[in-house]
Amino acid sequence: MSSAPSLTSAPDRITVRTPSYSLSWRTGPDGLRRSPYFAFSAADGTRWMRLCALSSAHTRTARDESMRHHEPEVETQDDAVVIRVRTESTAWDQRVLELRCTNEGVEVTLEAHGAGELTDVTILGGDGVLPTGAAGVFRSGLDAQSLYVPSPTEPVAFVRPIWSAASLGVVGDADPGRLNGVFSPPPLALAFGRAPVTDPFTPPPGPWLAAWLRDDVANLGFTTMRFDPVDDGALLRLSFEGHTAVHGVWRSPTVVLAPVDSPAQALSGYRDDLVAHGFAPLQVHTPSPWWLEPLFCGWGAQVARGGAPAPDLCRQDIYDEFLTRLTAGALDPGTIVIDDRWQAQYGTAEPDTDAWPDMRGWIAHQHELGRRVLLWWKAWDPAGLPPSECVTDAAGRPVAVDPSSPAYLQRLDAIVERLLSADGLNADGFKVDFTQRTPSGTMLRSAPDSDGVWGIAALHRLVSHLHAAAKRTKPDALVITHTVHPSFGDVADMIRTNDVLEHDTAGAPVSVAAQLRARHEIIAAVLPHHPVDTDQWPMPNRAEWLDYARTQAGLGVPALYYIEQVSEAEPIDPEHLAEIARTWSDYRASRR
Repeated sequence: MSSAPSLTSAPDRITVRTPSYSLSWRTGPDGLRRSPYFAFSAADGTRWMRLCALSSAHTRTARDESMRHHEPEVETQDDAVVIRVRTESTAWDQRVLELRCTNEGVEVTLEAHGAGELTDVTILGGDGVLPTGAAGVFRSGLDAQSLYVPSPTEPVAFVRPIWSAASLGVVGDADPGRLNGVFSPPPLALAFGRAPVTDPFTPPPGPWLAAWLRDDVANLGFTTMRFDPVDDGALLRLSFEGHTAVHGVWRSPTVVLAPVDSPAQALSGYRDDLVAHGFAPLQVHTPSPWWLEPLFCGWGAQVARGGAPAPDLCRQDIYDEFLTRLTAGALDPGTIVIDDRWQAQYGTAEPDTDAWPDMRGWIAHQHELGRRVLLWWKAWDPAGLPPSECVTDAAGRPVAVDPSSPAYLQRLDAIVERLLSADGLNADGFKVDFTQRTPSGTMLRSAPDSDGVWGIAALHRLVSHLHAAAKRTKPDALVITHTVHPSFGDVADMIRTNDVLEHDTAGAPVSVAAQLRARHEIIAAVLPHHPVDTDQWPMPNRAEWLDYARTQAGLGVPALYYIEQVSEAEPIDPEHLAEIARTWSDYRASRR
């Protein structure tokens, strides 16, 4: 066990020091601190943050405003110095901000006593009224110029100016301001750098300050963690949306602040921290050899063919045409993904027999050819299901399946068995998509028989149940997700890099291969034992498609989406398929 940081006290100041940082608080002359800030600095005295001691845990019935904050209470433990700031609250009987200072960093946790249904929880800042009369929302001040966000967004900006907002969570789509759910959930981690941004991919030189969220995934009942900056201040906002009920004592997820050399070190430190606390698996099962074979996914070819909406082109006869084209190009994928939409209805997952008159026979034929078949799975979609198994809107209409409804989970078990068992379709697993459609809204309601699980915790329960059912039915089944969070490591077998995006903050096109490399770096840092499905959708033109294909084999499992054309103006000719075949051959040779 490591020793505790050093603590020094003076009439007007308390200071905690470690080899990597210091944290100090100036006391007020009347015993009441007028300015509620800790000075959080690097070991050399350069300040990282004016860390705000105010925080808020708002509820459906009360806005949580700090009315008075007391002088810190300090406790020295074997391996830490713990500082507690008690605050009078308009929403809680008692509220305490705890700062646990270890040699590695500062761990910030909010504790609330009382009852209420949490809506927004803010840490590193909150609502309040100070003795000076200053009132409103207070934020921590960051002495940094750049922000690293480990999640793809549109515009593409893994590295952005410090005053830029960021949303990390499980809610998003392609609408404005919502294209941040490509990883869902992404790592719940950020990094702040002292040097200015130079480009959206390359973090400036260190030092950096990491900030990540630590808790059991079952307690992550919020949909998003938002970095909420205004001018030179910022706080973290967790959106619980009224679906977490508190009766007694509630402790928030812990925000860990730690000096690091780089964003890559922040991500690996985040993963190691979750593993050390039992919140993420250390190891996962060994991949079955067939998982690592090149795969063909029909979605890109469906879209590129045109002439009808892409889901209407997910048909048995059309997939036969696709595979004939592959064979002519000397391409033999180990895995075929039947994409959107093979189902008659998403929720019930019965094959559309007009489009797939003999899906069982088609899958059996692929098995005879030595291939495996995955079924595209649209997470959350309730089409065809009764409202009693769903999250519903205020009018009682289904919005999403409810993963804590026993009736729905029983139905899901039966669906998975029907799709994967030898007596059913005998498919080999799932490509799970649309995890970013996690239900979100204060007025939404859980199923009558549900325990009300919400947010990231709800998504984990959904994916976990699907994964467990798949493994019970077929032990070597493959479940691919884009859940790039360490706590999902034991409920996903392969991580998909997901849809590539288009422009940077200046509106300029962004290299798709550069996006793949950046995403792979994130996945490798937080889920280092997982194979990576390198995806291939969408591609802006043929040249970029070929560049992407050349990059794939060095970063994960090659995935081919386009086989006839990238666009009407850019057909895929035999020489282009031959180049793909060479990359696959080199990839297979590297695995021998």
